[in-house]
Amino acid sequence: MIGGVSGQVLNGLNSIIILGAWNLWNHRNQCVFDGASPSISNIISTTFEDLQQWSLAGAKGVSYLLAQAPRDS
Repeated sequence: MIGGVSGQVLNGLNSIIILGAWNLWNHRNQCVFDGASPSISNIISTTFEDLQQWSLAGAKGVSYLLAQAPRDS
């Protein structure tokens, strides 16, 4: 534990940061090279989909954070 935060939480946050940066970079390339329109909601939804896939693949930190997230009603 670092500062009262468990390793699973830190691993999950690191995964979110990595996937967010990766998807931002890919979206930027789509805008520059393919003429796509910038869209924050597209980046967020793509990142969330990737997080769900990482969770299914066994990323424990991501699975832990997704389990803690509030559900839509």
